Amino acid sequence: MEYEDEKDCIQYAKKLKQVVIGCKDITLEEFIAISRYKATVILSDAFRERVTKSRGLVEKFLKEKRVIYGLTTGFGDNCDKIIEPEDAIILQKNILRSHACSIGEALEGECVRAILLMMILNMGQGYSGVKLDTIETIASILNSNIVPFAPCHGSVGYLSVEAHISLVLIGEGKAFYNGKLIDGYEALQLEGIKPVELGCKEGLALVSGTTSVTALAALAIYDGIKAAKTADIIGAISLEALRGTTRAFDPRLQSVRPHEEQNMTARNILRILKDSEIAIKYKDYRLQDALSLRCIPQLHGAAKKTLKDAAKTIITEINSCCDNPVIYPIKDDGVALMGCNADGSYVGIEADSSCIAMTSIAKMSERRIDRLVNHHISELPAFLIEKTGLNNGFMIPQYTAAGLLGEMRILSTPASIDNTPTCANQEDYVSMGYNASRKAYKCVGLLENILSIELLNALQAVEFLKPLKMSTATKSVYDLIRKVVPKIEDDEHLYPYIEYINNQIHEGNILEEVEDVIGVLEI
Repeated sequence: MEYEDEKDCIQYAKKLKQVVIGCKDITLEEFIAISRYKATVILSDAFRERVTKSRGLVEKFLKEKRVIYGLTTGFGDNCDKIIEPEDAIILQKNILRSHACSIGEALEGECVRAILLMMILNMGQGYSGVKLDTIETIASILNSNIVPFAPCHGSVGYLSVEAHISLVLIGEGKAFYNGKLIDGYEALQLEGIKPVELGCKEGLALVSGTTSVTALAALAIYDGIKAAKTADIIGAISLEALRGTTRAFDPRLQSVRPHEEQNMTARNILRILKDSEIAIKYKDYRLQDALSLRCIPQLHGAAKKTLKDAAKTIITEINSCCDNPVIYPIKDDGVALMGCNADGSYVGIEADSSCIAMTSIAKMSERRIDRLVNHHISELPAFLIEKTGLNNGFMIPQYTAAGLLGEMRILSTPASIDNTPTCANQEDYVSMGYNASRKAYKCVGLLENILSIELLNALQAVEFLKPLKMSTATKSVYDLIRKVVPKIEDDEHLYPYIEYINNQIHEGNILEEVEDVIGVLEI
């Protein structure tokens, strides 16, 4: 199913209560519903059948003593070391114990859940040869209060983070249970889950592939597209507050440069501001606005195209087998195909590009923030406060936005161009996709915060344009935010207000308010 046809992928993932896996490709909406909003995972009969069939082929290969990487040989540079059948199970535990070497603070809970989900989806394609009860145990953990502990630093694209998570499956490692860090075995006991007895190939299947790369990127792109649409709304409110002209969004102007996303964005702005008394009055106030106002269709459009392209790639990856070797069935037999579907380049490059797209939206937002507080160009009270001097008003949130934007610029340096050979040069090229996806996950959070500051400032600014009315759509956002954030008369602690607005952006509430008024915004 095409991503752009999925309205619910943007707003309504939190409303799904359960997701059946294995009958059809999973959507980004369903992926987020499980990883973030804890929808129940159900494995379909078709899923169970193909997993069982694939495991049967592995057992057949073992009986026939075929030489297959990771089944009857060691890993990486040890691929020429033959492992005897009686040692195969020890080998699988050893790969988890030896590979659990990532360090630092714990990976966010929704990221761990997303990785667990990617393990199910990857191995559930029916080409990995793992046991059904191993996947069922992962599903049980996802459906429980257990979140395996995994330090978030030190991956080139696979192995280490996944190994920490997988240790909990065998009753080792650490896990958060209802927010408290305890031994992995204890966490399983509290939920009545029996530790897995790993069979041949299963340790390798658990740590290999693009599971962590895709998991983090999926979360980031879901939020990135939502933030891009929300940026249209917030940009429109800033346009009102700064007495901008809507002439720059004229469809005739857009038509001569027929980039789809540019035209969509311009239509979004016009729809949002359709009945704005402010926009109507000031339509001819200036001959031409600054670029941060009149170039919204062009920049937002370009960023949206990048994010949409990334989403298509990630949805393909979510529904792929990224294992090595691949157990490929041929009638009543099969073959082990050794290559590198575990490479993270597809997702890594898209994640890097998405960082650039999100930073581009943020840099325009920060410029609008500056225009709102700069009385030399805004024609509004200095720093959006009437009693200046004694009060600093909204001076410092712009500093914060500048600092956040600086972080985003650093994160926009591509990780996928990096290369540090590993495993005695057997892996002489690595994708660095994990770092790219980790950057994207951080980047979108910073973007949401910058947009929060812009909205905080823009709503303060429109107070000075009363009694002129905002549009029906932007007024709905005003009413939502004013439930908690008042017009500021004297200096207050602004952090709680920024956090509240950020949560409204992150959860899609602002987007939902506007779409309830004017219908679905184009993306």
